[in-house]
Amino acid sequence: MLRSSLVLGLVAARLANAPVHAVTKQQKLETCTFGADAQKLVGAARQSFMTRCMANEDRPVAPRGSKQRQ
Repeated sequence: MLRSSLVLGLVAARLANAPVHAVTKQQKLETCTFGADAQKLVGAARQSFMTRCMANEDRPVAPRGSKQRQ
């Protein structure tokens, strides 16, 4: 009895740490689209955001109106 309780406890602990489900490409696209819409991005800024979002990149976006000088 103790052995089966221990095994059940270990399985439950293992499952508690596992992700609930994998994110599909469609779900990721919907999330990225929502983020772009929330920021009111258009044109090249939206395309850049969507590309980074779909690739799981976390680089910050340059502030609007700022241009890098060389």
